[in-house]
Amino acid sequence: MIYFLRHGLDDERYIGGWSEVDLTDEGVEQVRKTIEEMNALGIIPKHIISSGVERSNTTASILGQYYDIDVKKDYRFREQNKGELNGLLKEKASVLFPEYLRDVDIDTKYPGGESLIDLYTRIKVMLDEIKELDGDTVIVTHRGVINMLYYILYHIPLDMDKEKFDVKHASLHAFNPEVMLIGKVI
Repeated sequence: MIYFLRHGLDDERYIGGWSEVDLTDEGVEQVRKTIEEMNALGIIPKHIISSGVERSNTTASILGQYYDIDVKKDYRFREQNKGELNGLLKEKASVLFPEYLRDVDIDTKYPGGESLIDLYTRIKVMLDEIKELDGDTVIVTHRGVINMLYYILYHIPLDMDKEKFDVKHASLHAFNPEVMLIGKVI
């Protein structure tokens, strides 16, 4: 089984994307609680991969320290690249880029970044590689990446609903490459 873990809570006053905003104290606690729940379910990772941005690195580091596993980074598991908006305070972004906070669709490319369809395509292209990963791998990533897996694997038309698949902070989703299904575990 391959697991996708969304990072813990970060400072949501900032635009996420490829930002380097780190976890809050609450986010650290969420990750610790997820580890407890993983142990209760007998989920013991052998490999940990981080998307390479700070909030994922910190989440993966907590896991790595607990399980005594070195963390590898694969930047392809990053969230949608929001270009010039990455890491901006939302308040500032609403003044500088108001159209990108309210009038976007799946084809809207952020200045210097990607559209949602670009993210979808990036993850779809990686699917064969993901299927070949060693079992018991935890990939610490982002809601957008996990959402794309649900859209792709269940053949759901892509839309702008971020909440559709209940990908909460520090939630764990199991991907079974043999049957090409994903589902929430924690």
